[in-house]
Amino acid sequence: MMGLTSSRGCNSNNWATYPRRTLGGVSVVDTPVVRAAQAYARAHGSDFVYKHIMRSWLFGALIIQHNATLRATVDPEVHAVAAILHDLGWDRTPGSPLISANRRFEVDGAIGARAFIRGNVYGRLWEERRVQLVWDSIALHTDPSIAWFKELDVQVVSKGITMDFLGPMEGVTASEYAAVVRDFPKDGFKTGVNDTVTWLCQTKPSTTVDNWMQPWGEHYVPGYSPVGQRAFDRLLAGSG
Repeated sequence: MMGLTSSRGCNSNNWATYPRRTLGGVSVVDTPVVRAAQAYARAHGSDFVYKHIMRSWLFGALIIQHNATLRATVDPEVHAVAAILHDLGWDRTPGSPLISANRRFEVDGAIGARAFIRGNVYGRLWEERRVQLVWDSIALHTDPSIAWFKELDVQVVSKGITMDFLGPMEGVTASEYAAVVRDFPKDGFKTGVNDTVTWLCQTKPSTTVDNWMQPWGEHYVPGYSPVGQRAFDRLLAGSG
């Protein structure tokens, strides 16, 4: 099992105090704000995105259930809402208010999730610390070199998402993993991810350089070039 970095995760409520339901063979928290987050994600994502975020949530919940420290530390609503809303920045609906012209999709998603929480009748009762954990979890979820050294809440969101790409880890068994995938299949996942990242490289290329998305632009987008867009290039241009 990969090591968990110590942190000051939010634990405003004990896991046992929350209502529960079972999805994909996994017991998860079941509250109005979590249900609302599911509906919001479904309205702002395609079928493959929705199944991906559901798997990511359930994989994270399994990681937590396999680790006593996480069970005692991670806020289950924070984890659920962050995992469920982590790909709001992939909303390809024309004119989507969630999508900016100049921010990375992870930041669009974090901003969208924060607005959702503050606009929800239950979410607006959250203390700011919980909202910030959701923001950080989403904004950093593609960068394990940072996210996996943040609060445990942030770490688990990123690791649950990573599991959807790399397979079982952190104590999650192959049979547990398979049960989640049976309920939320991966059909169209690889193609959907490739198409979405290529779309980001086409529509706002400056947000895709100097990070993991750049190869999609270089391979699939005619005329795409990081030259002049990279942070190093901009620093050099401004140093004279």
